[in-house]
Amino acid sequence: MDTFEDDNPFEQDAERITSEDSSSAKVDLSEPPSPPPHSAPPLSPTASTPLSRPFPSPGSRGRPQVNFKTDFCCTRDRFLHSGEDVEILITDAQKTSYNSTSPYIAYVIRTGDAEAFHRYSEFESLRESLVRLYPTIIIPPIPSKQTLGDYAVKQGKAKEDTAMIAQRKRMLQTFLNRLACHPILSNEHVFHRFLDGEVSWNEVLNSPPISLLPKNILKAPSHNPTDQHASPAYAALPNPSSAHPLRSPDQHFLNAEAFTSKFANHLSGPMEKVTRRVVKRWSEYAQDHADLGAALNGFSLNEKRPLAVAIEMTGQAVDTTYVSTTKLLQELEQNWAEPLHEYSQFASIVKKLLAYRHQKHVQCELTQEGLEIKREQLGELEKSEHEAQRLAAALGRGKAAGAGTPEGDANTNDQEHQSPSSPTADSAYLPPHPGPNPTRRKIKPPGMGLLNALSYSLHGLMDVDPETARRNDITKTRETISQLEDALHLSAQDLKYSSSTIQADLDRFQRQKVADLREMCITMAQSHREWCKKNLEAWEEAKKEIDKIPDHPNDPPLAQEPPGGSPSTRRDSAATVNGR
Repeated sequence: MDTFEDDNPFEQDAERITSEDSSSAKVDLSEPPSPPPHSAPPLSPTASTPLSRPFPSPGSRGRPQVNFKTDFCCTRDRFLHSGEDVEILITDAQKTSYNSTSPYIAYVIRTGDAEAFHRYSEFESLRESLVRLYPTIIIPPIPSKQTLGDYAVKQGKAKEDTAMIAQRKRMLQTFLNRLACHPILSNEHVFHRFLDGEVSWNEVLNSPPISLLPKNILKAPSHNPTDQHASPAYAALPNPSSAHPLRSPDQHFLNAEAFTSKFANHLSGPMEKVTRRVVKRWSEYAQDHADLGAALNGFSLNEKRPLAVAIEMTGQAVDTTYVSTTKLLQELEQNWAEPLHEYSQFASIVKKLLAYRHQKHVQCELTQEGLEIKREQLGELEKSEHEAQRLAAALGRGKAAGAGTPEGDANTNDQEHQSPSSPTADSAYLPPHPGPNPTRRKIKPPGMGLLNALSYSLHGLMDVDPETARRNDITKTRETISQLEDALHLSAQDLKYSSSTIQADLDRFQRQKVADLREMCITMAQSHREWCKKNLEAWEEAKKEIDKIPDHPNDPPLAQEPPGGSPSTRRDSAATVNGR
């Protein structure tokens, strides 16, 4: 990972974010927990013993938390911030059908003296809720769902695969401990209720704060998406795509996006591929030694002492290699392959977090751009209104001046003399009937259908007075500008908060990553050392028995050198056979 540290943008001396207060929402505790306390026998062979996986590493957990809190929302909150080295354990996985038409696997979670039962889908809903409640924080991943290929191969037994269940136990336990170690997420009351075995999880999902979450997180405050008193100006914010380009991007976050993509490609590409290949070859190596050990032990039964004992000890040494290799393989999967996959998931999560911040930045720029366009439109409308008012004033002055001159009276008299036969209001003259009034004729609206006819009628009723329309446009534009100004202010605040919070959590994640990778390397070195140590001891014992086998009968002991003579030359057996 040294190649990434030179251009790592996550290292900053950002101010550490303090933990927020937990939610004050209350839940009805009268309902039973999701799965019952009495379930089927455990499916995991190591269900009764706690997991020994070192992740989250001691470095990422840090020292025991110092209790700065004085106000606790519940018993679980008090336990998590007790100042001790807290660890959440998943002690068992049980098959049950409680509140379900089909059986499922329930994982037993122990937090202090409390015990809760949750299925995988409830872990998934917890994480999704935290992602929406905290859009600027890196929420740890949970183990991936099974693929369609797994269901196709294993058919109905896919959900009961003991290896998969054991892996989920380890990774779900890691997920819960990462939440418990987080300076903000550990204070979330939704997380506390998840750990409480007396709370119905369905009730939690349908109660505040989760029930108050908006459909679109981008049109809600970044610091509190469930705020019911948020400004209505949030509704005026645009909903941009994560691929929308920025006019003035932040170079630091561009570097962060590039680094994250590089890190994700390296983990999901060469690292995981090589790790899978190594695990496969170690597995084949262990199986070959298991077969070889069985063959040697069977072969020793056909020989006599001391050769039989030597062959048997050699077979036992091969068996020891098989056992130690199997243990090494398990430790390699748990302490190297699984954390590596987890960090490839982390890379995808950081990408989504940076994409959210990118959308907030685009949202701010689009709001600013829309505000500038509306201000230009308002300027044009006000200019047109000013010109119209000036023209109306000029026409009014012209009419007033023309009405007071003698030429105007003369023109009026001339017009009266030119049309003596024109009808007046007091005359009884009736013009001939022109026939049907063309304006009264029924005009078929364009298009077909009721909607087109209705639209045509509404357009006919609309006021087409240009002055009134222009003034209405000015009023509406001013209202839109006022709303956009409020939206721009809120968007700028959200962008500033998102940038600072995301950067602070990226710094925390970088420290966690360094500690976990260090722990992974140390654990791998210790596993290989133990593997070598056990194999060396087994093969040294086998060598002792092999040394007890007498020399080859065709190799007689060397004759003693006669005094004063040259040493005797041993006869070549090949020469005897060839007759020389």
